Amino acid sequence: MTKMRWKKLGKIFDPTLHHLPAGCVEFAQSPQALVFDGFIRIYFSTRATDVNGKYLSHVAFVDMDKTLDRAIRVSDRPVIELGKLGCFDEHGIFPMNVMRHEGKIYGYTCGWNRRVAVSVDTAIGLALSDDDGMSFKRIGDGPVLSASLKEPCLVGDGFVKFIDGIFHMWYIFGTGWKEYSPGAPPDRTYKIGHATSPDGINWQKEEGRQIIPDRLGADESQALPTVIRIEDRYHMFFCYRQSSDFRTNRKRGYQIGHAYSRDLINWSRDDLELGIEGTDGEWDSDMLCYPHVFEADESIYLLYNGNQFGRHGFGAAILERTS
Repeated sequence: MTKMRWKKLGKIFDPTLHHLPAGCVEFAQSPQALVFDGFIRIYFSTRATDVNGKYLSHVAFVDMDKTLDRAIRVSDRPVIELGKLGCFDEHGIFPMNVMRHEGKIYGYTCGWNRRVAVSVDTAIGLALSDDDGMSFKRIGDGPVLSASLKEPCLVGDGFVKFIDGIFHMWYIFGTGWKEYSPGAPPDRTYKIGHATSPDGINWQKEEGRQIIPDRLGADESQALPTVIRIEDRYHMFFCYRQSSDFRTNRKRGYQIGHAYSRDLINWSRDDLELGIEGTDGEWDSDMLCYPHVFEADESIYLLYNGNQFGRHGFGAAILERTS
């Protein structure tokens, strides 16, 4: 297969160097771009702590110049409020995928809420912006995509594109939780799925179908798909890891994966074609995660987080060529 050649631009945003909204001081996770004529707005999830010292995830943005070299402004408030008491997004939104469609800006949220026997559950919501992406309002308090018969938990990470009159969503669904060692907190496993919609609200899943094959075995977790067309193929970028002992063990932590398709349904995995790795001693030496690929001014960029799941920000790379 051909191999992509990426030029890494380094870390382009460090949340600790900016005044973030809602008392957030660290984390700029899952950067996702919305391109304007004169700048690129990058949404990300950042964290505050509640009165009990537990994390809450808020969505903010940074406006970057078109070279991704300079931050122009950082939002002074979260772009969307957290969900109501008991709702699927009560404790945070991470990530939020933003797209334009027929003059509107859609924000597909991954809302999460704390559980008792396990740490968290998630679902996908939809919010709209009528002020050029400065803020978003939910179309309702519930999700547009959530757990179902063959996808019992952890539906999230929705990435949406409108192609040939149809909304396509690539997302993750949980296959279950497991205690990998006696007394340890349960860890989850999730895979990438696909759904379609005529209106972006009512979705039809390919129920329970894992569309990207595992590389690490059945306990591989796959997260945050993003899809772009390059020449005559669609390319999906995502991150993957082992389902246990991944937080501090770099050999089991997140890496970026790659797959390609001509029909948006059947995908061939080829991680080696991606051609991007972490740099020893740098901010992405131990982990590459939460990729997002987009086009601006006829160039293709990859945004991604590095070590510690994006605690200290995100970086970028530009696609130079395929060979």
